[in-house]
Amino acid sequence: MTQPPEPPADGLPIREHIRARVLARRGRLHLHDRLDPARTALVVIDMQECFCGEGAPAEVPASRTLADPINRLTAGLRSAGMPVIWVLHANTHHGEHSDWPNFFDQIVGAQVRERTIASLAPGRQAVWSGLTVANSDIQIIKNRYSPLIPGASTLERVLRSLHIDTLLIAGTKTDICCESTARDAMMLDFRVIMAADCCAALSDDEHRDALETIIQQFGDVMTAGHILALLR
Repeated sequence: MTQPPEPPADGLPIREHIRARVLARRGRLHLHDRLDPARTALVVIDMQECFCGEGAPAEVPASRTLADPINRLTAGLRSAGMPVIWVLHANTHHGEHSDWPNFFDQIVGAQVRERTIASLAPGRQAVWSGLTVANSDIQIIKNRYSPLIPGASTLERVLRSLHIDTLLIAGTKTDICCESTARDAMMLDFRVIMAADCCAALSDDEHRDALETIIQQFGDVMTAGHILALLR
């Protein structure tokens, strides 16, 4: 009977042939030997009821397992003086008119459309109850998968005002809003690190595939423990 492969020592679900490809291309798996707290921020994406709540219209069940690792990460980053930014999703509707018609008219099925609209209504968005939010944290609302495309949010302006050049990304879904944010951040010349064990998708395969895309083309992927070690 064939034994399953041993999990990698670094805790990342990156397959060996992807690791080899990254090493051949840039000579090292990870891009960072240390992190500067004054130039680095954590951006936590979409950890709110619509995605974390049981039975919610856009439920990602695995997102509920992120509470402990995200809370440990945010606590460590705050103690180092690093900004923690919660990015929540909301969309406005005026009758049949939406601020994101392509999504609500084409991507969301009729059977969940009204529930999704209600769940993402402005004014009712809050960080999911399982997570610890400090008074020093920043909260931003976005209305697209990525908060970094023009008009989607104020995130880029906030980051530039704080002189941030490196983004740590956590939240859900790994392969949709987290990956979209990471791609846009890299193309805006931010350094990107995905916190692998602080992100979740609808399946392990989708989660892994997104992390493999990021580490090959858009930045770095590390565990929360590795990130905290770089601060020390």
